[in-house]
Amino acid sequence: MSTLYDFIIPLINFISRWTLLVASVYQAKKTREKGWVLLSAAFLIDALDMESYIMNPLGIKFNEEAYSVASVVSYFILAMLFMWGARHVKYGKTDFKDALYAALFSIVSYVWVFLVATDVGIFNNPTVVYSLPALLFGLSVMYFGYVLLDSTMPKSIERLFPYGLILLGALNLTYPVARFVDWFAPIGFLLGALFRFMAAVGAVKYVFYPVRAVSVCTVSEPTKGAFRFGSKQEVAQALEDVWSKPGTVIITRENIMEAMNKIHPESLVFWVTRAKEGVISETPQIYAVSPTNMDILTDLVANALRKGYRTVYIDSVEYLIIENGFERTMKFLLHVKDITLNANGSIILVISEETLDEKQKGMIEREFEPFRRDRASR
Repeated sequence: MSTLYDFIIPLINFISRWTLLVASVYQAKKTREKGWVLLSAAFLIDALDMESYIMNPLGIKFNEEAYSVASVVSYFILAMLFMWGARHVKYGKTDFKDALYAALFSIVSYVWVFLVATDVGIFNNPTVVYSLPALLFGLSVMYFGYVLLDSTMPKSIERLFPYGLILLGALNLTYPVARFVDWFAPIGFLLGALFRFMAAVGAVKYVFYPVRAVSVCTVSEPTKGAFRFGSKQEVAQALEDVWSKPGTVIITRENIMEAMNKIHPESLVFWVTRAKEGVISETPQIYAVSPTNMDILTDLVANALRKGYRTVYIDSVEYLIIENGFERTMKFLLHVKDITLNANGSIILVISEETLDEKQKGMIEREFEPFRRDRASR
């Protein structure tokens, strides 16, 4: 057992921390997103964590008088970076409210560090010292994991990334008490290593093996716009077989096994079904998605458009309405429409208007125009 806690756990922690750092830095370089730059800084500080069980095997010792203050400061910095980075990843920006929260967070952090550095009696108790920093750090890591849930495929290896972070954040909430309970501390360190390892494995899949990019030379620029068709036959008459064209994101309810032969290898299919979730096929790329996971579906479509896909085809609107209601489905369609048009792409909506009431029909007609052949010939 001593070998496990003296060598194996620190080694797993060390490898996992640096794997998360490398994955985050690579993601920042690849996407050029500010959020991932902030998260890379957080993972770097986390990789250089000042826990003695990590540093002692490396021969690094700490000044005991400075240790409590320095570790509290690192907790606050990590909490700020994880929360700020996660907000950027989720929304692409931070606004005035975020800046206000950051300012308040900084003030509270400073006051707390000041009190820890003084001789105030209650702060001689390590449980008190770490209570607020561990709470904020744990919640920020859990929030980042929650954000990642919206951009990872259910029942896929990449889901280990957010799950590992959420569990790690939850474990850190217990740190102020559990760290100083002799019998539980080794168990806590083992769980932390396992949760971090889970996150590292998922991060490798999420960052290094994501949805494949489309070969630019194979994709012709579609007619930009948001178009509606009354049936799949109308689509075939106007645009031939959309499924067989590269660079198409297909959101469908069709029997995917029967349709697989006509799907282009560089198409991306999201099969809307309750029967299963996760990867159905690697080539062509087919994923089963629950009809109620529209937030995840939106992020997956956005990710595909960033990788060069230019046409979004949706023929499962009626089913989405049954599962989610018209308002929520319409919100999803408008969001997908906006991100598609911003990518200079084309969104094709197949829907029988007979299934809609007059108000719903009017909303669809306002947002999606009927396709005209003269548009395609321009």
